[in-house]
Amino acid sequence: MTNMDNSINLFDGPSEPSFLIGKVLTTFFASTDNFYKVLLVQPMENNFDWSQDEIVVTGNFGEVNEESAYRFEGKLVDHPKYGQQFQSVTYHNAQPTTTEGLINYLSGEQFTGIGKKTATKIVDLLGTSAIDEIVKDTSVLKPLKLRPNLVKVLVDNLTESKGMDQVIIGLNDFGFGSSLSTAIFEKYRDETLEVIAKNPYQLAEDIDGISFKRADQVAEQIHIDSDDTRRINAAILQVLDEVTMQSGDTYTTAKPLLTEALRLLEDSRNIAIDPQKIADQLIELTKLNKLVAQENRIYPSALFNAEWQIAQHLYRLVSDQPIKVDDKQVSKVIKQIEHQLDIDYDESQEQAINSAMKSHVFLLTGGPGTGKTTIINGIVAAFAKLHDYSLDINEYKDTPFPVLLAAPTGRAAKRMSETTGLPASTIHRLLGLNGREQPTEMNVNDLTGALLIVDELSMVDTLLFKTLLKAVPSSMQVVLVGDKDQLPSVGPGQIFHDLLNFDRLPKQELNQIYRQSAESSIIPLAHAIKTGIMPADFTSAFPDRSFIPCRTDQVAGVIEQVVERAKQHAFSAAQVQVLAPMYRGNAGINRLNELVQNVFNPLDETKKKEVEFRGEHFRIGDKVLHLVNSPENNVFNGDIGTIVSIELGVKGVKGPKTDQITIDFDQTEVTYSRNEWQRLTLAYCISIHKSQGSQFEMVILPLVRQFSRMLQRNLLYTAITRAKSKLILVGDPKAFEISIQNESVNRNTSLNLRLIDVFKGDPVPDSANKLSVVAPPKEATVVESKEAKPISYTLTMPLIQNGQVDPMIGMHGIKPTDF
Repeated sequence: MTNMDNSINLFDGPSEPSFLIGKVLTTFFASTDNFYKVLLVQPMENNFDWSQDEIVVTGNFGEVNEESAYRFEGKLVDHPKYGQQFQSVTYHNAQPTTTEGLINYLSGEQFTGIGKKTATKIVDLLGTSAIDEIVKDTSVLKPLKLRPNLVKVLVDNLTESKGMDQVIIGLNDFGFGSSLSTAIFEKYRDETLEVIAKNPYQLAEDIDGISFKRADQVAEQIHIDSDDTRRINAAILQVLDEVTMQSGDTYTTAKPLLTEALRLLEDSRNIAIDPQKIADQLIELTKLNKLVAQENRIYPSALFNAEWQIAQHLYRLVSDQPIKVDDKQVSKVIKQIEHQLDIDYDESQEQAINSAMKSHVFLLTGGPGTGKTTIINGIVAAFAKLHDYSLDINEYKDTPFPVLLAAPTGRAAKRMSETTGLPASTIHRLLGLNGREQPTEMNVNDLTGALLIVDELSMVDTLLFKTLLKAVPSSMQVVLVGDKDQLPSVGPGQIFHDLLNFDRLPKQELNQIYRQSAESSIIPLAHAIKTGIMPADFTSAFPDRSFIPCRTDQVAGVIEQVVERAKQHAFSAAQVQVLAPMYRGNAGINRLNELVQNVFNPLDETKKKEVEFRGEHFRIGDKVLHLVNSPENNVFNGDIGTIVSIELGVKGVKGPKTDQITIDFDQTEVTYSRNEWQRLTLAYCISIHKSQGSQFEMVILPLVRQFSRMLQRNLLYTAITRAKSKLILVGDPKAFEISIQNESVNRNTSLNLRLIDVFKGDPVPDSANKLSVVAPPKEATVVESKEAKPISYTLTMPLIQNGQVDPMIGMHGIKPTDF
């Protein structure tokens, strides 16, 4: 009875909405996840055609008291399964309007101790507005000299849940659905309507799922003008966040920021906005420290501060007391480890272990098969021997384990643990962050231990890395490991790339291929691609890889056949992974997920249970991907699991009240109610970004020229290096060639500049955020002058677009530490 999506409106719309006044007889259904309820109501008055004694009412409600009367406004609908219902969009308590009705109401069961005699006295004194008078000021009851306990019963019942009701009614009026209403109320509680009235654009900043345009609809309802500064500020800040997230840059420039903000403002309401007002508010936002402007760069404040703090924390770590080990000690330990592990390190590998032992911060990079895992094991073993630590976790019941291992994703952490034999965790879990918290230095655990090794660092973005470094004590040694040729992080920044380009941090690149070099064609292919070479045998067949040429419209059918053949050869869904760059289109992730699902997990006579959510169908046995960090459940962004149970919501005490899916993530079972299903998606085909930190027995990779904007070398390299033993390339050979030739452009970041300044000992510059402009005559033109006189310009959109004036001139006096 909870699904109203297919309802047909029977109400053709008189000038006023339909209303129903009635007494709630019972609550059929009340969601535990939001405010949605299904009520059975006895009609008392209505303005639409209804002659039966009872009617079902659905909608968002706060605390609804049975046997109490309410006024519901909305429309009569015809649900295909449950028949006619009244769909409420707003409601409130139906206060009696007659003397007799009010006396009966106040002498009702909920007002214990107040009989008809007392109720009559109250109404005689205050009239039919008695309820409003009492709620407004309880002192109006003083002339009656009622006992304090009776006054308390009266006031408590009249005001009970009034705050929540008002909020839910207000959110209903703004058109928010059950899930968003719940999220908004949980954030602001009783202050919800005050927050919205003060600045509805705060919703876009604080609530997932609310965009600027949705907040703007609310703002328009409460008559906020199209050129209101709150509206312009919100548009600028949203565009700044979007630009940095989409590009991966940590800053942008004035022209794209102002252009996109103008487009957003005008598209949202289809009203022209004066560009000068946007330019003016850009200046005001710098003064309020909502964003940071330096030279010609404009940053979200969090990213500006994070780059400085990363540089300062790295300087703090490397400036600690020298590590007291010498080359002879390390060489002796390395020989012992070689004997212990039955391995021979080459010169570069010995140098890597040696440098790691003597460095406060050490960087290790290398492609597949070059021995990064071997070196991590060597570093851990050498560190333990040099400092006389045991690596038996059972000996550290009351004290912290000295070696911390971490990675950005759950799967990468699991691989790290499997290859080292030591516990490893995600960075979020290591820091004590829950999945919904933004990483900040205020909500993390300080780390304890002696050595920290972080793998897959190329996946770590600026904000998370800043938070991690803040938690590292100066006495701890840090080893950062990754593959510099892989895709950068999803979030802004290119941390590993920037650190490797800074010459003051010790580093080692591994180039010699060891793993699978003799029998594998996949690893040599990956190394050729990263150097920009398309091998002559690229389309040839090998025991571990093959190429199937086809057009875009043939990709889906070819992959379906490949997967069917893999299934016949005993490959499981967990072993076969399709990777694709984009979600839409015939060769996109969404289409391929559906096809592969029907091969590995068809809906047949033995598997009839299926649920649908946002266009995806989930079945028991399906392979699914978790999309966010949920440390409270020990499940993280990128983890892949299998659906082991589906339970449909039912009425009554037996069974769940809402649909539920239970998923097994490598022996960790997590149950998700329907309002949490946005955290999940099918995982038969996933994006190449989501595959980072993982490896699969068989990888199937389609590339076609329709993916043009995604065809880059590091994307192809990352996808190919996910394959452990089988690689099937599908699509247009030219698309693969374009990817190899198209070296990705580095992101725009300032981390290297910050590192140089901090390590040189230069103070944080004070030229950020104070912008001074003086308006020249209207027809003034800008001419370069060799005179030493200061020149001021008005910041206007035409001047910025024509490159005639630096929009960030004249900034003085603010340091990052002031924010």
